[in-house]
Amino acid sequence: MIVYEATKKEFLKDVYDETLVNNIINNYKAKIGNINEREVRSWDNSMQYMHNVMMDPEIPEDSGVAIEFKIPYTSKRVDFLISGKDDINANVVVVELKQWNSVEKVDKEGIVRTRFQHGYAETTHPSYQAWSYASLIEDYNQTVQNENIKLIPSAYLHNYISDIEKGDPLLDKSYSFYVDKAPIFTKGQSAKLRAFIKKYIKYGDNKEGIYKIENGKIKPSKSLQDTLSSMLKGNQEFIMIDDQKLIYETALQLANKAIRTNTRQTLVVKGGPGTGKSVLAINLLVELTRRSMVVQYVTKNSAPRDVYSIKLKGDYRKTQIDNLFKGSGSYYNAPESEFDALIVDESHRLNAKSGLFSNLGENQIKEIIFSSKFSLFFIDEHQKVTLKDIGSIENIKKYAEELNSEITEMELQSQFRCNGSDGYLAWVDNLLEIRKTANDNGFEGFDYDLRVFDNPQLMYEEIQKLNLINNKARMLAGYCWEWKKEGKDNSNVKDIEIPEYNFEMSWNLSSKEPWAIGKNSVNEIGCIHTTQGLEFDYVGVIIGDDLRFEDGKVITDFTKRAKTDKSLNGIKSGIKKDKEYYTKAADDIIRNTYRTLLTRGQKGCFIYCTDYALNQHIQTKIKQMQYTYQLFSQTMYVAEDFEEY
Repeated sequence: MIVYEATKKEFLKDVYDETLVNNIINNYKAKIGNINEREVRSWDNSMQYMHNVMMDPEIPEDSGVAIEFKIPYTSKRVDFLISGKDDINANVVVVELKQWNSVEKVDKEGIVRTRFQHGYAETTHPSYQAWSYASLIEDYNQTVQNENIKLIPSAYLHNYISDIEKGDPLLDKSYSFYVDKAPIFTKGQSAKLRAFIKKYIKYGDNKEGIYKIENGKIKPSKSLQDTLSSMLKGNQEFIMIDDQKLIYETALQLANKAIRTNTRQTLVVKGGPGTGKSVLAINLLVELTRRSMVVQYVTKNSAPRDVYSIKLKGDYRKTQIDNLFKGSGSYYNAPESEFDALIVDESHRLNAKSGLFSNLGENQIKEIIFSSKFSLFFIDEHQKVTLKDIGSIENIKKYAEELNSEITEMELQSQFRCNGSDGYLAWVDNLLEIRKTANDNGFEGFDYDLRVFDNPQLMYEEIQKLNLINNKARMLAGYCWEWKKEGKDNSNVKDIEIPEYNFEMSWNLSSKEPWAIGKNSVNEIGCIHTTQGLEFDYVGVIIGDDLRFEDGKVITDFTKRAKTDKSLNGIKSGIKKDKEYYTKAADDIIRNTYRTLLTRGQKGCFIYCTDYALNQHIQTKIKQMQYTYQLFSQTMYVAEDFEEY
């Protein structure tokens, strides 16, 4: 969708007559919706600069111009497009416009820091942004692919004064990969930008390239399909077994049915920790893309998206693969059935409203079903960890029925985490008094390293040793300590301090890599928000004062949660309205949080509780479990010996 399109001649006249911005505003309101004044001022300012650039008489008058092209299946918009031809190819030059005055280098790939209206913030490098937008169009527009239309990305920072002698952070060598792909032009370099445009736009095309981009058939390119398939092939992390394969084939069948019969299909897959939900989701993402369907992997929490995106890329740089991984709030204004398939992992984390201030859209479940032909929800209702989490099988069914989507329900049983033991997961539920299970005193096959430490420092040292094996051991904690850093990358700030044991650690920091796979992450402590949906070999879990053992029971105390944790926002006002409901909700969230943390380890889980009584209680439970297992083993040995006799 394009907000404004014209020939170069028409564009220059609209700017000269001062009608361009009004045309853009009217078209924007008609095609997209309301617009804010800041965006209007931005257009007015930037288009004056582009007017000066396009005044060059050697840029053909009948070349095409487009402003604010919305890339299909994304919320991204390209600022300025120029279409035409050189001696060989049909070309479209992409110009990403920025009004920035200053830039700071950031130690993250393709990321810089600049000043916005409300202060400094990190954002994508302009060259990365222009290049990734061009790559997205190439990867999803079949007409661009078939007719070999070349997209040429660039960035124009018309207010930014580049000082190469002092070492311009915008041109730092760490960004060179992207700057080479999409050259940057700054204040005083309009002549260079003109020369760049004229290199590719020698002849006009009367907006033909613009038309083909806007109206081209949308489907994943063969190169994207092949790249994804090759990355997945032979990767042990993504191999499916048992009922995963059954659900995989069922999902493919339902996706095909939705396309073939033009009916909505919804598949709900229930599965506990370690049942391989994410492995199955990634396999389906790749296979449905290979089948030329437009599909995205969706989670509320960014941590699993970031990790699986990187794992899928292998040695590739940050590329258009990122468009396959989206947040759950991406669909509140998506058109009906825009996507062939949306695969939602961690569906229990879905919210009602979207946006930074939770003021956008109606309901994320409804929006996901509405905007897709086939929707797949992986869910574990015992992993809701905030008051905003509304994902439930009941709600999914409700909105599926409302939108006339056929429902299929399945369940994943195979266990990969906790050394394949259903019993350990039941034991954790019993320990946390989430539900009464048969695994009160033990579980079959005690092949799992489960320990309670009296000293958190000793637990940390053991995790450090185990992490040397393959960088898959991590420290985790309940959110009972404030985030003192306030978002700053300062590992010298120790958020979690237990002075009597000389223990201090910093909450997980932002770095080049996601915390779950970062090389130095063993020296930082993860919270529920950076670990949910992921797994490690070993975890050391610190249980804070929000979970205690009193009068023979495990109790929760939401007042001990850190103020910087938003999981229980609104709990105090809620309790005033409905004490019973909100007290129960807070209790569930705290127990679910520790259930999630205690089930992140595949080979072992170490525990330290700030509440001494709880520490002792868990030690007793483990001893009972070990004793029960020993009796069980001896009984089995005698039975086998007697049978042989």
